[in-house]
Amino acid sequence: MIGQAHIQRILDEPEAELAGIVDTDPKFGEQAATLGVEWATTVDAMLDRVKPDGIVIALPNQFHFPAGKAAIHAGVATLMEKPVCDTVEEAVQLAESADRAGVPVLVGHHRRHSPLIQRAKQIIESGRLGKITAVNGMCWWLKPPDYFEGRNSWRREPGGGVVMINLIHMIDDLRNLCGDVVSVRAGVSNAARGLPVEDTAGAILEFRNGALGTLSISDVAAGPWSWELTSGENKAYPHTDQFCYLIAGQQGSLSVPRLEVWHHGKDGNWWSPIHVEKSFVPDQDPATPQSRSDPLTNQMRHFCEVVRGTAKPLLDLWGAARTLETTLAVKKAAATGEVVYLL
Repeated sequence: MIGQAHIQRILDEPEAELAGIVDTDPKFGEQAATLGVEWATTVDAMLDRVKPDGIVIALPNQFHFPAGKAAIHAGVATLMEKPVCDTVEEAVQLAESADRAGVPVLVGHHRRHSPLIQRAKQIIESGRLGKITAVNGMCWWLKPPDYFEGRNSWRREPGGGVVMINLIHMIDDLRNLCGDVVSVRAGVSNAARGLPVEDTAGAILEFRNGALGTLSISDVAAGPWSWELTSGENKAYPHTDQFCYLIAGQQGSLSVPRLEVWHHGKDGNWWSPIHVEKSFVPDQDPATPQSRSDPLTNQMRHFCEVVRGTAKPLLDLWGAARTLETTLAVKKAAATGEVVYLL
């Protein structure tokens, strides 16, 4: 699905031209022929045949590492879908290889390109909330059965659960907004679907700045509290007017993506009247969420700049490795029942 999403953004982007499609399924050979581009069944074959300026790696997780190595070896700028790799060790190897080769790699945590997340980050960094003390993240939604069937059956296996596919987005969002995580406590469950992978997870995060965060995620929960449903950015999902993140400081609190700042005023406390101020991103009409710019489009435009050498990756391999390490710490903490500490 994400590969097709990237293809559409490339076709729509004036600064980009689709060079080819890599997939073992012949139906994508037919797609390539329709679009008048090359088709190959391996990354190496495509890189040898076409020699593109950039490559988007949107394969199942376990293939990210070998495909990334091939792209770096060929000296091709890369947009790597998340998670960057299956293990932190692989991510570090890629980062070291890319540094040695001087090859830029942008990792596709696309919400970093969201105007909503960027405005939330501006509000936090402005100091309006004061010292951050508490964070809450929620992602409750209901995936359909066909999400796990056919070509998507890999999602039923280790690495395909809600932690590595969805929670990793939440963790990257909160790392981006609140800083690095230094310890993790967690629990997971597969009781609803009974698949080998988890469908529900909960975690307590300790941030380097001293704030504590609680995360709750489930893809077997019918509810309006997820980024996809609350942001209105992906038109495939119904839009709600709810939030999915709450970030609290000593001077105020912020709801995301609603971008409401709650505060008691100067020197206020719980006895004082509490006020709310709504923030908007410049290119949005608050009455029409359909006007919200698309993070995947923004990401593709940024990748074009990375390919041309006019911008550095907004999230590089080292930053993505940190997000991966934190996400894997959730799985380890859940499996061992222990607190997992990060460097």
